[in-house]
Amino acid sequence: MIFNIFLILFSLLPHFAFSYTFTRLNVTGPDSTIFDVRGQGPYTGIADGRIIKYEGPYVGFQDYAFDTPTRSKAICDGNLDPILGNVCGRPLGIGFLRSTGQLFIADAYFGLLVAGTNGRLARSIATGAEGVSFRFTDGLDVDQLSSTVFFTDGSSTYNLSEYKASVATNDSTGRLLKYDPKTQNITVLINNLIGPSGVAVSVGGKYLLFTEFTGRRIQKYWLKGPKANTSEILLTLPGYPDNIKRTPVGDTFWVAVNIQQSLAENNVPTALKIDGLGKILRNISLSQEYNSTLISEVHEPVVGTLYIGSIFANFLAVVKNF
Repeated sequence: MIFNIFLILFSLLPHFAFSYTFTRLNVTGPDSTIFDVRGQGPYTGIADGRIIKYEGPYVGFQDYAFDTPTRSKAICDGNLDPILGNVCGRPLGIGFLRSTGQLFIADAYFGLLVAGTNGRLARSIATGAEGVSFRFTDGLDVDQLSSTVFFTDGSSTYNLSEYKASVATNDSTGRLLKYDPKTQNITVLINNLIGPSGVAVSVGGKYLLFTEFTGRRIQKYWLKGPKANTSEILLTLPGYPDNIKRTPVGDTFWVAVNIQQSLAENNVPTALKIDGLGKILRNISLSQEYNSTLISEVHEPVVGTLYIGSIFANFLAVVKNF
């Protein structure tokens, strides 16, 4: 299915209900958000390598977890230089396994990790699969029924700081993978993907959807049934899709899409809502508030409230009654 931007009328986004600003922390880049089983949060990973948790209006955000024992607060706190990612870490996709309270983390530089129920230093699970190191671990989702963790590695050639080169060369060394906490095995589900980014599991775990940022498309991978272990292209897009998140109501999903012909052109940050068949349900321009800044995620943890992530913004926006 071709998503033609010229044929679809954008909805107008109401002004943000409010936004969490990170001015006091002097940090940027809330890529993805998650809430724990008690509804506390949001939790988000930021550019200086920390995962932080919102503790309420009087406390604000506090440190929750970090991904490397070599991380120095003196060097890393407030750091905006992606070159220090291999020292400070850079958490991107995050997801709780609700039955245990563990937080699984896709760190762009340190691979797949897990933090315990009290956060702090996360434990490394894997830094590669099938003899190939992870270079750009990105999206993540947890199937609560099977406890399986699905995640993407955007490239085996380029890291996060080199993502523009990955796009320019149309790099196709990305992978979709899964981790089974019961067996502790990592399995590669698909090779040769073009910049895979976000991943989201359907209700009941029958299939998952994943985005290819550089490939500018969304694919569907079947986990169960007669099509199990096969994939199909669900949507081709006129821009770059990042994270994808299932909504709280059935098999519908929000996708953060950056509408542009190339990364050198002006961007229209867009919230796209689709169903599991690839039907477009909503198409909301976020340019009124984000201008041309790239967004990374649109998350609806409860009906009627959207959290907008961006690795380039110093705030986490919240939209209600959209």
